Amino acid sequence: MRAATLTTKDKILQAAAEIAMEVGPVHLSLDAVARRAGLSKGGLLYTFPTKAKLLEALVEHHVAEFDESLRMQEARRNHKVNSVVQACIEVYRAEFVLNEPEPSGILAAIANDPSFIDPIRRYNKQLLDRMKENSEDPTMALIAFLTIEGLRSLKLLDMDTLTHEDQIAAIDGLRQLFAPCDPDKPSQPAGG
Repeated sequence: MRAATLTTKDKILQAAAEIAMEVGPVHLSLDAVARRAGLSKGGLLYTFPTKAKLLEALVEHHVAEFDESLRMQEARRNHKVNSVVQACIEVYRAEFVLNEPEPSGILAAIANDPSFIDPIRRYNKQLLDRMKENSEDPTMALIAFLTIEGLRSLKLLDMDTLTHEDQIAAIDGLRQLFAPCDPDKPSQPAGG
């Protein structure tokens, strides 16, 4: 069976994300993206007629990739109580442990046009609502959301004020807070 080939749009988005990561979002040029994607500039402009459209697509692509990973993790948990929160924690932890960089294309898009954050804002609102609706304790779901988004924002803005160990401890603390209860395991008294 042949490996799936990337569409022209996917090649362009991948090239744009790589270049934004390498040279910084401000220096992203359509010429460089076209070269990296193996296209003529005209070929790139056929798919994305402006740099703004390319940057907007980068934001939407990032949101779609995150949502796909999240829904796969959620399905693995059979959509039980707290499955949305658990899925968010696991997706973020996997990205963090693999030390995947936050997508620089997001910053490029937002720097170019602040309205490009709107799809992220809408998605995060829907995600937070899903987390709260699916949680035993909506306030704890909110705390998990804020912790994950805070860690992601620190990384995106390159303002890591926490050590790697502190960040892992925070993520693993969330994991424990939302771990499924084992009915066969006796409960421990608080503090024990």
